[in-house]
Amino acid sequence: MNNKENMTKPLMYGAPWCSYCEALKKKLESMDVEYDYKNVDDEGVREEMNAKTNDNQTIPVLFVGDEYKVNPNDEEVRKMLGESTDDIEDKQEDSMHDVIMIGAGPTSLAAAVYTSREDIGTLIFEKGIIGGLAAITDMVDNYPGFEEGVAGMDLADKLQKQAERFGATIELGEVQSVKKQDDGSFVLQTTSGEMKAKSVLIGTGSEWKKIGIPGETEYYGRGVHNCATCDGAFYRDKKLVVVGGGNSSAQEALFLTKFASHIDILIRSDAWKASEVLIKEVENNDKITVHFNTTATAIVGAEVDGMNKVTGVDILKDEKNDTIVTDGVFVFIGLLPVTYFLEGSGVQMDEYGFVKTDPKLMTDVDGIFCAGDVRSGATMQIASAVGEGASAALSIREYLENYDRRRAQATGK
Repeated sequence: MNNKENMTKPLMYGAPWCSYCEALKKKLESMDVEYDYKNVDDEGVREEMNAKTNDNQTIPVLFVGDEYKVNPNDEEVRKMLGESTDDIEDKQEDSMHDVIMIGAGPTSLAAAVYTSREDIGTLIFEKGIIGGLAAITDMVDNYPGFEEGVAGMDLADKLQKQAERFGATIELGEVQSVKKQDDGSFVLQTTSGEMKAKSVLIGTGSEWKKIGIPGETEYYGRGVHNCATCDGAFYRDKKLVVVGGGNSSAQEALFLTKFASHIDILIRSDAWKASEVLIKEVENNDKITVHFNTTATAIVGAEVDGMNKVTGVDILKDEKNDTIVTDGVFVFIGLLPVTYFLEGSGVQMDEYGFVKTDPKLMTDVDGIFCAGDVRSGATMQIASAVGEGASAALSIREYLENYDRRRAQATGK
């Protein structure tokens, strides 16, 4: 039985500049949920949220009664809203989709433009934010066609609208498993029920790695973050530490200078792995100090004004222990491929967990394709992810042209 009619009206804390907040709004609206909304930029709202969440510094926050979740995933939202297993089973579809794309980042959105334009029925599943990591990037300067650069959220919005204009459908939910059937089709178990498809595109991209040090998990959302555009505004006139030595670390640190009074960047090696353009920008910014040969060993905190907050980062620099005083830590040390749902699917991965494909972007399971940052050998660039999406769409079209013949051979019908 659905309990949404009897529950307390949900309350969401968010901000218009927060991509994850916009994603949660869309999720609630897709479920026909009426909710109250408070903008943390309005006077007194941020303090109100902090007081109710033990000084949480990450948005969105969803309240249902006294229960709350910080940036809840699809399954958590459904549980909070009282949607039962029976409700999910009632939504199971009998229809067969031409292609289901997993992940609504630039790869799948670009592929969907091509497939939808050719009347290939296209359904995209996204468990987080439409646009992926691109959507939470402050400014994308190296995507062709935007001479002044483009805000990541704006680029994601344009890609989404273009795909939807041609008929692609985006479902806010999570794919939990993919299984090939004897007739050559696929069954996908999702948080929205069981879905069927003739072909599948894996475009899930990557997610941020964790350092794996004491305090990182304990203070996540309360001083430890992975999204500067989402959480940077909470640190106006505060000191921050950024961990990482690549492009993302440099770019996000530069963005954080809009708010922070000072930023210390910790780099394990003796040199940057970022582009020369970004390195020069960092070097020319008086708010940033770079520490080479420096490893974060623990994130420490203390009770301040009745709240347990991050107060520093223990470091090992040149074989000497020290502590950097800080109000928050942003971690950008690399990416991990999102492939957990492929367990038992037969799809093969390389030694780092990225999906292997042939030159036509098909995996070793006929009918399952892969493109973008989750693919082995990907260049981790938005432009190349979009190009791979287009290439995958053409391969999917070719595969579907022979689908009925292969199915007849498999079933003898």
